[in-house]
Amino acid sequence: MDEAAAVRSAARATVEDVEPERLRSSLLGFIDSTSLTPGVVALLTARLCSNPDGDHERPAAGVQLIYNGLRLTKELAHTEPWLTDTHRERGNMEILVADVLVARGFSLLSHTSAGTAAVDVVRSFGQNEADAFDAEHTTPEATERALKRDVLELALITGTTVVDEVQSAGMHADLQRIAADLVDSCDGSGFPAPDTFLSNGVADRLTQSVAGASVDS
Repeated sequence: MDEAAAVRSAARATVEDVEPERLRSSLLGFIDSTSLTPGVVALLTARLCSNPDGDHERPAAGVQLIYNGLRLTKELAHTEPWLTDTHRERGNMEILVADVLVARGFSLLSHTSAGTAAVDVVRSFGQNEADAFDAEHTTPEATERALKRDVLELALITGTTVVDEVQSAGMHADLQRIAADLVDSCDGSGFPAPDTFLSNGVADRLTQSVAGASVDS
């Protein structure tokens, strides 16, 4: 899929200057091993709302990097590799990788109107994870679903920032509904590969929903 390749390339370019080499290699490895679906959704949405040939790869990569970092943070919080000497060093490296991924993602979105939405996603993630540890009724599946829903909403918001900012703000409720609908199409842990996620009519639904939200707003 061309969109996936474009998002991966933009995401990798964002961390190519990171030193030392071991950290950069870990960053690139995690980018390459994580589903690119959030970034692809952002890129497709931008192309639906604007000139398909516009430069939308960097904001889409910002969404992808934030998801990558939060996804890794979630894994570390639940596996706690520091509890064993065998995995402590790996855990230290991976928490640094997670921090860099989120920070670089923010840097790509900070000068867009999606920057505030990105902050909201991170805050929501932190609160959901804290609640999961404090409340017996909160399941890992629930926090996983919340992360995917929030990231898809961020992807849609980022994609629509190519339109008039007032119009984009008016679409917010529609974007929340679309994100919730899209989460229903992917069960399990994490996102499937973009081509799998967008199969079974999801790409058509995304096209119709974003176009409809743009008209209604």
